[in-house]
Amino acid sequence: MPAESLRWDTLEALKNSPKGRLKYNPDWLEKGEVMNVSMLDNGFTYITLIVGDEDSAPDASNNLSPVTNPIPSPTISLLSPRATQMEGCIRICEEKHRAKAKMELSLRQELQEKLVASVASRESEQLKRFEELMELKQRQEYQSIMDMMERETQESIGRQEKLKEEHKNRIKILNLRLREAEQQRLREVEFERQRQVEGRERLRALNAIQEEILQLNQLLEPAAPTQSGPSPDLTSYSTRANQLCSQVSEVVRMTAEGEFPSVEDMTVAERALHEMRSLIRVMQEVAAQAQEKRKKEQEEEEERRKMAMGLKSTFLSKGLQTKAEQSTLKWYQELQDSANQCAQSFEGLNNTKDIQTKKLRMELQKAATIPVSQISSISGSKLREIFDKIDKLLSGRSVVSGGKSVSTSQHPNGLDFVSHKLAEKFVKQGEEEVASHHEAAFPIAVVASGVWELHPKVGDFILAHLHKKCPYAVPHYPPMKDGTSVEEYQKILGYRVEDGGVEAQDSFLKRMSGMIRLYAAMIQLRWPYGSKQGPDPHGLNNGWRWLAQMLNMEPLADVTATLLFDFLEVCGNALMKQYQVQFWKLILLIQEEYLPRIEAVTSQGQAGSVTRLKQFLESSLRSRQIPPPKGQLSSHFWRS
Repeated sequence: MPAESLRWDTLEALKNSPKGRLKYNPDWLEKGEVMNVSMLDNGFTYITLIVGDEDSAPDASNNLSPVTNPIPSPTISLLSPRATQMEGCIRICEEKHRAKAKMELSLRQELQEKLVASVASRESEQLKRFEELMELKQRQEYQSIMDMMERETQESIGRQEKLKEEHKNRIKILNLRLREAEQQRLREVEFERQRQVEGRERLRALNAIQEEILQLNQLLEPAAPTQSGPSPDLTSYSTRANQLCSQVSEVVRMTAEGEFPSVEDMTVAERALHEMRSLIRVMQEVAAQAQEKRKKEQEEEEERRKMAMGLKSTFLSKGLQTKAEQSTLKWYQELQDSANQCAQSFEGLNNTKDIQTKKLRMELQKAATIPVSQISSISGSKLREIFDKIDKLLSGRSVVSGGKSVSTSQHPNGLDFVSHKLAEKFVKQGEEEVASHHEAAFPIAVVASGVWELHPKVGDFILAHLHKKCPYAVPHYPPMKDGTSVEEYQKILGYRVEDGGVEAQDSFLKRMSGMIRLYAAMIQLRWPYGSKQGPDPHGLNNGWRWLAQMLNMEPLADVTATLLFDFLEVCGNALMKQYQVQFWKLILLIQEEYLPRIEAVTSQGQAGSVTRLKQFLESSLRSRQIPPPKGQLSSHFWRS
């Protein structure tokens, strides 16, 4: 027992020693590993572990305790029955575990093989899908490249077509330009040919004008005195004729270097020819008047008692038989016919017996005439208000007159009636208001000009009424026709003939002066708020026409000097600015040639008007300036 106990203690000590910490391995026997335990004589136990074959056992021995006896004792096995049983159980358990492990390993291998096969199959399918996807992408890329190439091809074809079309268009444009250039060249050739033709025509016409002027100049040679009395002095006419001949000769000399006369040259030559013809006509009239005057001095006193023949002879002696130009008379007659037709159109309105129509006529007449009577130079705003009221009435819109609303649309002939009455009132204002207050011409004229611009028909009626009351505004000296009474003829000349007889000459000249001043103001003024573009409806050129035609007609005693002075005082400044040198030539012509003719027909009792005209001409020529007329409307007036 002690020995056994000692044995287990030894084992425990070996177990706890660093070299005795061995782990049991059931494979020792299979691998040839044997542990022997020997009991020594001194009571120690000797343990030998044999690993591998027996030949190598001594090298592999492990002495766990000191050995005193070098002679080894017999080896014994330590496997007890219990240990052997335990080892057998262990081996059986190990076999079971090993079999189970093999089975699990086999199952795991099968599962792994299946998994590998599944993964391989899935990867193979994915590889196929990938390859299909790559093929699809390649096809798509190929198709995209093909589409792009197709688009580029189409675009290239389109660009080529566009370039072809542009090329065709450029060719068309170039051809068109070439045709235009050719046409332009042909036009220039035609223009040059036409210019040559016209130039030759003008040259022939200029030569014909020079020839006619030279022939007419021979007619102005002073005639030898006769026994019946001295011939009239024609020196001034001869001098002017020589000036005209020199003027035309100068034009001919300028064109003698191979150049054709220009249109301006022809205008100068034709104007000179016209003036030469006028001089001849005037000379013939002067000669005829001188002869008529000599005849009148020899006539018996009984013939002078006849009023009609006496009056006619008196006006004939003053040149009243001289008519205006045919175109002027035609224009004058057209205006009179238009006014008469207008008056006939509303004759039913004038002669109506219906009370309501009579009231409407009176209201329309008041609406037309009252605003004209209210025209003054108080303020520009008031003048504009009057103009707007007249414009509304003529436009067919309703206006308030005398507290009542009235419109030209209320009667079919309402507009003609109002237009006629309005024109009549404007002329009457010149005849009365301007005759008394010269400065009143400008506000009345500017409103009339504005109405004329917007409603030309009213302007024509103004001229018709003006010419009827003052024929010198045409200018026109109506001849006395056979069968016309003296009173009727005096009315035609502009005189007022009443039961008491013919009005005084001063009253007549005052009225004529007022109307001429109104006309002179109208032709130079324009309504400042007008919206229409273009020339004046009856502008300053008509003033030049009037003045030129007055000088082409034989002067009337008292009348011509008065009207010339009034016209130039009102319109001279505007004509001077517009025509400049030509205007001063005309003023000089009046002073040197026309004023002596006026003085020749003026008696001593009528010298006042001639003196005023003479002083005006001398002052103007001396200062080379004509002052603005009094009463002219300034820009400040329109802001008031």
